[in-house]
Amino acid sequence: MIIDVDCLPQEGLQICKDFEVLNAEIVEEDAVFLSPLHVELSIKKSGDNVFIKGQITTNISFVCSRCLAPYEFPVDSAFDLICIPEELDVVKEQLEEEDLGQLFYHHRKIDLREIVLEQLNLIFPLKPVCSEDCHGICPVCGKRIQDGQCSCVSNVSDPRLEKLKKFLREKR
Repeated sequence: MIIDVDCLPQEGLQICKDFEVLNAEIVEEDAVFLSPLHVELSIKKSGDNVFIKGQITTNISFVCSRCLAPYEFPVDSAFDLICIPEELDVVKEQLEEEDLGQLFYHHRKIDLREIVLEQLNLIFPLKPVCSEDCHGICPVCGKRIQDGQCSCVSNVSDPRLEKLKKFLREKR
């Protein structure tokens, strides 16, 4: 959905819409949308600056990076951005905190879909885990440790620590 900055009404624009999202458009490849990506946007123009306040809600299924089990990840996130014309883009050595909420629009047009996808991708966890106390899977049989202890014996030690173990034995 592309908005022409010159056609924005003086009182602003309210948008309430469900977006269709392809898995190729998001950073988490194994994510599955359990409910539509619902977005509410409030867009106001002041001079050449465009202020966008938004709310994103959906439910997504991720695969836990520790135990490989799917789990539900509810999304309810708000964002607040300022879009300024690309002509005002100033090259800076270092970004400041107020620069983080700024975007640049080109040719007097703003692509809302691009903004929504960017904000959605920023919400995703770096390593999705079903819970903080998830212990993962057994390295021998692959059984989820949370489902109960398996009967596997894992005496395999890390080969990188063998020299340290040898040193400690010789020290005694």
